Amino acid sequence: MKIHFFKYDGAGNDFVILDCRNGYPQLSTRQIEHICHRRFGIGADGMMTLGPSQHPFLFEMRYYNSDGKLGSMCGNGGRCIVAFAKQLGLGDGRHYDFVGFDGPHKAEVLSWNNDRGVVRLGMRDIAAETVRECHEGWFLDTGSPHYVQRVVDIDNFDVEGEGRRLRYRTDLFPEGANIDFIEDMPDGRLKVRTYERGVEAETWACGTGVTACAIVSGKHSLVTRGGDFNVEFESTGSEYKNVFLIGPVSFNFEGNIEI
Repeated sequence: MKIHFFKYDGAGNDFVILDCRNGYPQLSTRQIEHICHRRFGIGADGMMTLGPSQHPFLFEMRYYNSDGKLGSMCGNGGRCIVAFAKQLGLGDGRHYDFVGFDGPHKAEVLSWNNDRGVVRLGMRDIAAETVRECHEGWFLDTGSPHYVQRVVDIDNFDVEGEGRRLRYRTDLFPEGANIDFIEDMPDGRLKVRTYERGVEAETWACGTGVTACAIVSGKHSLVTRGGDFNVEFESTGSEYKNVFLIGPVSFNFEGNIEI
């Protein structure tokens, strides 16, 4: 079976995207894992499908981790698939309403030129009571579950080792969690590094992770290995609402792979 694919990245967090408006290919977990493999496949942190949805939504987004398993919401993936929808000529070229794992999302292409630009993605509201202290940090769900912990000297911190150790702490996270490490920068921004479940490694950026780190720190400007982000949100005391993730997106290439 030949699969036509498109490759995008959001601040180095990269994805294979399939246009499934005319039907979904029957891919097994092992085949999706092969597609995402960086030595034997295309190479990506995850795979997404853009499929049909009911009015008023333009499309449905399904996200698969690089281990081939169906995942939860992916913030950078959501921003990339909106850029892909623009490339396909869907919608008005700027505003996009779609459905993800965690429900409806609104997004806006703020700029686009020479296959790169900036996309603003609406995230779900978060009840303040669900943001809880946990272990040495905080736990919350921003579409995907995240544990956030402050560290010292984040550039030299063992994200892979400590992230893997915490990710498998079933006493803390029975359902599993993504692990984020943060440190304040001298210029007032927040530096973030993330170990992602499903990828089982550090990724260059994580959209739901950046959002989680912004919520617990109160910071709106954040820095990852792959690029800079802004996170907009309002805190009412009982909830965090009007949450928007803003960051870079790039179209890399398209091609075919035989599965």
